Amino acid sequence: MPVTVLLVDDEPLVRAGLRAVLEAQPDIEVVGEAADGAAVIPLVRKLRPDVVAMDVRMPLLDGIEATRAVLRTVDDPPKILVITTFENDEYVYEALRAGAAGFLLKRARPAEIVHAVRLVAEGDSLLFPASVRQLAAEYGDDGGNRAARAVMERAQLTEREAEVLRLMARGLSNAEIAARLVVGTETVKSHVSAVLAKLGARDRTQAVIAAYESGFVALG
Repeated sequence: MPVTVLLVDDEPLVRAGLRAVLEAQPDIEVVGEAADGAAVIPLVRKLRPDVVAMDVRMPLLDGIEATRAVLRTVDDPPKILVITTFENDEYVYEALRAGAAGFLLKRARPAEIVHAVRLVAEGDSLLFPASVRQLAAEYGDDGGNRAARAVMERAQLTEREAEVLRLMARGLSNAEIAARLVVGTETVKSHVSAVLAKLGARDRTQAVIAAYESGFVALG
């Protein structure tokens, strides 16, 4: 089955460019478009896309609030891939904190766009881990977030789960973590699932942000 994508951006040329790039791939299908975040929820419920590629800045409802709304109100919600003009943008970090699984620059090359959609859809690796770390260092609390520290303390991760979380923060995929720890991929998947469940994180990105903001993983 192809990865299905909903495009949300107030610039028609951006939507047209993304559609052209994505629909050139045999395993990706663009199932719909919207010009503002306010239209996302009904389209998601109707089209059931795997990924929503959504602009972070829009006139009526921006990508941050649209991400919160989708994840709060839609059963089995899609992965959210935030589209942005600027990499070092507080809006992007807030969207990630709200539940977006990753972000994509509008100036990205076609191969990078395709890779981002596939990676977010698969969910077994962190998209642009160095950039996520940079955003956390710039806009996060760097260990000063009491709520994040409390969540991490309550999680009571095992030694192996803690090791897996640190490797996740470095951007390693399940297969790479398995090779590093000399265990099977299914074992790593089980550890990742346990980490997400204990932290109450929707995906790897939220788990890694919690790790940074609690001080569990150093930003330096």
